[in-house]
Amino acid sequence: MRKLFLFILAALLLQCQPVPPQDPVTVRTAGDDGVAAFRIPGIVTTQSGTLVAVYDIRHDSSRDLQGDIEIGISRSTDHGNTWEPMIVALSMGEYGGLPRAENGVGDPCLLLDETTGELMIFATWVHGKGGQAAWWSAGSGFDPSETPQLLMVRSSDEGRTWSQPVNLTRQVKQPEWLFTFQAPGRGITMTDGTLVVPFQHQGPDRTPAAGIMYSRDHGRTWTVSADAKSNTTESQVAEIAPGVLLLSIRDNRGTGRAMYVTHDMGQTWTPHAADGLLPDPVCMASLLHVPTADNCLGRDILLFANPADAKERRNMTLRISFDGGATWPGAVLLDEGPCWGYSCLTMVDSETVGIIYEGSKAHITFQAVPLQALEP
Repeated sequence: MRKLFLFILAALLLQCQPVPPQDPVTVRTAGDDGVAAFRIPGIVTTQSGTLVAVYDIRHDSSRDLQGDIEIGISRSTDHGNTWEPMIVALSMGEYGGLPRAENGVGDPCLLLDETTGELMIFATWVHGKGGQAAWWSAGSGFDPSETPQLLMVRSSDEGRTWSQPVNLTRQVKQPEWLFTFQAPGRGITMTDGTLVVPFQHQGPDRTPAAGIMYSRDHGRTWTVSADAKSNTTESQVAEIAPGVLLLSIRDNRGTGRAMYVTHDMGQTWTPHAADGLLPDPVCMASLLHVPTADNCLGRDILLFANPADAKERRNMTLRISFDGGATWPGAVLLDEGPCWGYSCLTMVDSETVGIIYEGSKAHITFQAVPLQALEP
């Protein structure tokens, strides 16, 4: 009888409670610490419940690499209500005797190894190139003077301190590829412990393609998948069933969000039922799978956020799916104004999803949304 009582009590405690959405919280915005712009957010929740957010520190302007850019970290230990002072997690300084503006590092992807508790950041370093745009100046080969480099740093203390960078370029790049780098946002740990990071590269004709890279040894070595779809770039990945990965991809065709699925770690890809279903203004978007045991709705859920407009980056919207992404019956509009539009999702607790996004009122905004608010 006592066991039955405890089971019922646990079930009641896990049910979603009617909590109003948290007001948006500014994490970073123009002028903070004398910085011109903050961009490209990612976020994870550590095993102790600390929120760790990552982003570009764009010192001189909002422009993309190449420029004076470092990787910043903000931490919250109170569910995103307040954020600790910024930490610089990765900077290449004046490497090789060149100015900081020719050693920028950006577009971070944050990953929590759920087996070890270690955090990893993957980011792109551009060296030299005289301040040219990295997308157009990247060459073939492997050397920093030829092509951008894919770097990784680690933290074993929930983001307080970070290691020296490890260069993964020769592990993941083919010599004829041009720009070769992670997709920003976050990576995942699969149910079998495999680490997966969304990935993108330019072919020799500069046509991009999205895919994944993955590691079965906690980030020491990495394998790159086949391309999911040509002329695509920034993506996010979710394990929607054991061993089954869904990739949500920015499609340069402007035909809605590309959605592709793989059952063999990216050796082959097929269109998902939601391919082209969700409106997308050719922008990065976020994706998060939350299994039944980890949320108060008591159902397997998939969460997706992006600027929900076919042409303009506006109307930042959070959606929920109960059938692996085939349909999206519930949604909450978070910010209807124009914005840069990048975002990332994490579970704050079993009742609440947290989203960090580039909003219309601040460069980097955090908002906590009760899952109950997403139910149709």
